[in-house]
Amino acid sequence: MKILMVLTSHDKLGNTGNKTGFWLEEFASPYYQFVDNGAEIVIASPLGGQPPLDPSSEGADFQTTSTERFNSDVAAQKHLASTVRLDSINESDFDAVFYPGGHGPLWDLTEDKHSIDLIESTYKQGKPLGLVCHASGALRHAKNTDGSFLVKDKRVTGFTNTEEDAVQLTAIVPYLVENVLKENGGLYTKGADWESHIEVDGNLITGQNPASSEAAAQAMMALLKA
Repeated sequence: MKILMVLTSHDKLGNTGNKTGFWLEEFASPYYQFVDNGAEIVIASPLGGQPPLDPSSEGADFQTTSTERFNSDVAAQKHLASTVRLDSINESDFDAVFYPGGHGPLWDLTEDKHSIDLIESTYKQGKPLGLVCHASGALRHAKNTDGSFLVKDKRVTGFTNTEEDAVQLTAIVPYLVENVLKENGGLYTKGADWESHIEVDGNLITGQNPASSEAAAQAMMALLKA
């Protein structure tokens, strides 16, 4: 079982002068779900190498058992520091693809041609495709073979407008994940802010927020073992 995890390479939070990137919990929790189930993991990003970590995700309030495990796991840290370039990936080499979030994907993975192609190909082949939080926005331009948006008429979720308001970034981000999923015809659902909520529609798995990353990864494992 071989799983591809795709992380952002984008580290600028709009024009604020602040940094962004991927969210630690959304990487660490799925990473260990996959590792502990015997999966081989390859990590990719648009630029390769060390992906930027959103510094906010290192705050004390956002630490979990998985993030603490990662912070003491030298092998996992080295693995993360040497991501392969996304344009070198052959989708056929993998059994599933998972996108952790953080604000970074709104800028690069959403628009990256290789990311879009990977999402479309993975879904078309019926392989489990998981995206959590802001990474659900990477579905924005993905389409089905008939030209319709991939999310059309599918149950999906992602970071909510109210959650974006709560972190005071509504006016900073290039688009709102909830709005885009709805505009593209997705059957968008959400749970309470900051609580775990996922949707599984066929082989498409989406999670609302950081707290949803573990459940999304577990849902992916269930599909792989089915």
